[in-house]
Amino acid sequence: MLSTRECPGCDLQGAKLERADLSGVNLSNANLTGADLEKANLSNANLSGANLTNADLEEANLTGANLKGANFQRADLEDANLTNADVTGANFQGADLDGVIGLKR
Repeated sequence: MLSTRECPGCDLQGAKLERADLSGVNLSNANLTGADLEKANLSNANLSGANLTNADLEEANLTGANLKGANFQRADLEDANLTNADVTGANFQGADLDGVIGLKR
């Protein structure tokens, strides 16, 4: 996945990807339930339709990411950067959004 930057529909449930450079990666429809993406660089990534329930995205860079229809239920997005991210139809129910940058609510 890291070399091809593609992983549509893959199952990365519980993966430890903290501080990873995943900029521009295609993770559309991926299962990222409970994944550790703290401080990960996901700028311009495609996470459309991804399941990020209970994921740790604290201080993650999601600048310009495609987050259409992504599920962030109970995810930790504290201090994450969502500047210019497309959050159309994304579910943030129960998510920690303290200090999030760029999220228009």
